Amino acid sequence: MDPSFIQQILIPTAQILVVVMVLPLLIAYLQLVERKVLGFMQARLAPRRVGWHGLLQPIADAVKLLIKEDIIPEKSDRFLFTLAPIVTVIPALAALAVIPFAGASFTFYGYEVRPFITDVNVALLYLLAISSLGIYGIILGGWASNSKYSLLGALRSSAQMISYEVPLGFAVIGVMMMAGTASMVGIVEAQRTAGVWYVLPQIVGFFCYFIAAIAETNRVPFDLPEAEAELVAGFHTEYSGMKFAFFFLAEYTNMIVVSSIVTILFFGGWLRPFPNVASLQWLENGWLVLLPVTLGAFAGWLFGLKTGRGLPPMAAGTVIGLVAGITLAVLDVGGLAGLSVPVVSGAFWFFLKVSLFLFLYIWLRGTYPRYRYDQLMNLGWKWLIPLSIVNVVGTGLGILVFSGR
Repeated sequence: MDPSFIQQILIPTAQILVVVMVLPLLIAYLQLVERKVLGFMQARLAPRRVGWHGLLQPIADAVKLLIKEDIIPEKSDRFLFTLAPIVTVIPALAALAVIPFAGASFTFYGYEVRPFITDVNVALLYLLAISSLGIYGIILGGWASNSKYSLLGALRSSAQMISYEVPLGFAVIGVMMMAGTASMVGIVEAQRTAGVWYVLPQIVGFFCYFIAAIAETNRVPFDLPEAEAELVAGFHTEYSGMKFAFFFLAEYTNMIVVSSIVTILFFGGWLRPFPNVASLQWLENGWLVLLPVTLGAFAGWLFGLKTGRGLPPMAAGTVIGLVAGITLAVLDVGGLAGLSVPVVSGAFWFFLKVSLFLFLYIWLRGTYPRYRYDQLMNLGWKWLIPLSIVNVVGTGLGILVFSGR
């Protein structure tokens, strides 16, 4: 077979299939983590009936959605009603095509495999464009359902999208000005060259982007398009079975995309903390620290569960694991810290940062009440848009002053 065909067609196709097949499973367990964390925050029991501590609950939920009766309201527009969830989920999945989860390539049977599906020089603009298309699915679903609750949810979502798309777009301009490129790989490499994560010089841009992105993904405290207490479930009130699962898949995929973009634009993507400090080279293999921390926390949690002592044993296990991990890494026990596997190191730091932002999503959901609609509009038009414009102007002036041009 022609090597160029394998390199340019088969390998990207395999990467797309891996993303499409693995992502739903990841999202299913992300939702279990969310339910567990919210259960802990609200001092109530989370799912724990199906499997050990509820570990098989996501599988049971997936089976339920697959076999559930697909109900289409009698007076709805059947074609648009069916089309809407598809229109929502496809842009969400397509956005993942330009997300790089590591910097170094690896070889597989002699062929180079890059840790991203593609890298284009307008990747950031592509992400802004493709993520804007998902709103059409919500609007179509709300209108085609022939339900006042669904229509109100869709109208709210449209206004929210228009209001927050502007500060979101302005917030990323500062990063592009500093990096001099819109390529996601190029932006991370620019941060490596500068020796600093862009969250420091672009703290205002980060704040504007993340707040606007939460609003764009319709998550708490900006979940007004769903607003169970007011609109039942908003735009997807009339949906069930696989069609509802598509909306669900799109929402969580968008959360992952937003967390990935924040990681790449502001937190160095796959770079370790302080990437240019040679004395911290042992952080390249950060899993050497995280693994003992995880094991220590898990052992402490089990001990606390069996003895009824609550969380203190878990905290103690975490500290012991942290000390053990840092000792292993700094002393380079067994030569593990000196291992050079750039793709593994990059993937570790990338997914760790993305996981922290996904946890932040859950934390916000468990902490903040829903905004009123006038508060939502005020925040977007009176605060975020002016702040993001000031950030662009300030970034331009800073570049002029410090570059001496």
